[in-house]
Amino acid sequence: MSPEQIFRALGDETRLRCVMLMQTQGELCVCELTHALQLAQPKISRHLASLRAASVLQDRREGVWIYYQVSAQLPAWAQEMLRQTATGLTTQAPYNSDIQRLQQMANRPNGGACAS
Repeated sequence: MSPEQIFRALGDETRLRCVMLMQTQGELCVCELTHALQLAQPKISRHLASLRAASVLQDRREGVWIYYQVSAQLPAWAQEMLRQTATGLTTQAPYNSDIQRLQQMANRPNGGACAS
């Protein structure tokens, strides 16, 4: 993965918001992202596919659910860049609101079932 691919993948606000949530909150499923960002599932899924194609995210399947997280295979410079970016953005809109909505979400999938 080249720096250009990584930065191109992060160049969209929705994709950046998704990655920042995963960077700060860990592994998330699509229903958590749709709830936190208040966007439709097809839009979130399309952006997650782009991030996966650029190797920014990795996914795992558990039953019918797919969980996403920041890829452990990112180069060290990219991992550090994401850590620093998340630290700087967590107090700014819309990133702080995304975190608050996610933390207030009822029925999070820790039990294996999403309800958005």
